[in-house]
Amino acid sequence: MSSSGPFARADRDAASTFGRAAREAGVRRVVYLGGLGQGKLSKHLASRQEVGRILREATPTTEFRASAVIGSGSASFEIVRALVDRLPVMITPRWVANRAQPIAIEDQLGYLVAELDRPSDASEIFEIGGADVVSYGELMREYGRQRGLRRLYVPVPVLTPRLSSLWLGLVTPVYARLGRALIDSIEHDTIVTHTRALEAFEVRPRGYREAIARALANEEQEAIETRWADEELPQPSFGGVKLGTRHLDSRSRRVPQPPELAFAPIRRIGGRVGWYYGRRLWQLRGLLDVLVGGPGLRRGRRDPDQLRVGDAVDFWRVEAYEPNRLLRLSAEMRVPGRAWLQFEVEPTEGGGSTINQTALFDPLGLWGLAYWYAVWPLHGFVFDGMLDGIARAAARETIAP
Repeated sequence: MSSSGPFARADRDAASTFGRAAREAGVRRVVYLGGLGQGKLSKHLASRQEVGRILREATPTTEFRASAVIGSGSASFEIVRALVDRLPVMITPRWVANRAQPIAIEDQLGYLVAELDRPSDASEIFEIGGADVVSYGELMREYGRQRGLRRLYVPVPVLTPRLSSLWLGLVTPVYARLGRALIDSIEHDTIVTHTRALEAFEVRPRGYREAIARALANEEQEAIETRWADEELPQPSFGGVKLGTRHLDSRSRRVPQPPELAFAPIRRIGGRVGWYYGRRLWQLRGLLDVLVGGPGLRRGRRDPDQLRVGDAVDFWRVEAYEPNRLLRLSAEMRVPGRAWLQFEVEPTEGGGSTINQTALFDPLGLWGLAYWYAVWPLHGFVFDGMLDGIARAAARETIAP
């Protein structure tokens, strides 16, 4: 939908080609996820349903028609999230009051997977949705509530779909062309009218409040537990790598020492040893934290040489620890959001190790974004120096006899 050409024609051609290939290959059944909607439809929804019809005419196809999906990667959810995260005051057009039956991404996937084992070779259409019918305005308010964001909503009757799409292009990750197609679709209610899916499948969709909570929890768990050394990350720009609403700053050093020696300075970080670079800057950051009610650097460490999950390390807390492999610290200093600092040590081919250092920040609202962009230029200075200091300290380590 973000291409320069007519997306409906491209969808039509792709569906015809795919349907013909599936029939010639003897595919037993195609499972297709389309869009909800009845009566006069937007170009986007009409195209989604036309694709389903073309597939059904070519080969047996089960078409699931869904409303907005709540989960990472869903364009509708990303629009809601970006608007609420970035705008303290929102001008809300009439379409914000239109109704949808949003479905959690886990429930949507539950339907798709369950269909693989259902004994049917006939083409069918199922409408699927969550347990609640809500407006997009209610979705935004609930997302803001769960993120701890207070927002002012100012309704206006004159913001057209074209103006809305240009506005979305400025303040969200969605391009204006894609935004226009989605806004056209949002102008129509997308509600389940036939409940056959509840009879044919054991999936019992959750409500939108739980769906949002699950989406946020899953994203956080995935982000903080990822081993960033193994990830293919996008090219960084100003502000580092952007992963949804989160920002990531990652760097690495290769050292000739084995993992047990390369990890030893990381195990001793903080407390009297300090942070291996910019001692005065860390002391200043600790003082500022104390002034706004945070713990600062006063807590130090429980033990100068050993760590365990739950230990305080200055104004951090040990969230994950694997000897000679992984240390993940969650920030307890006062910041407008949540922050983690992770160290990973991996053996390299031919001997030696790679030390990976990753800072991850989940900003809370506009102040959180402003804070990240303000401190990000310092990361290249402080975190590079820290990693160099760790590498030098690793070179001084020896294996105990």
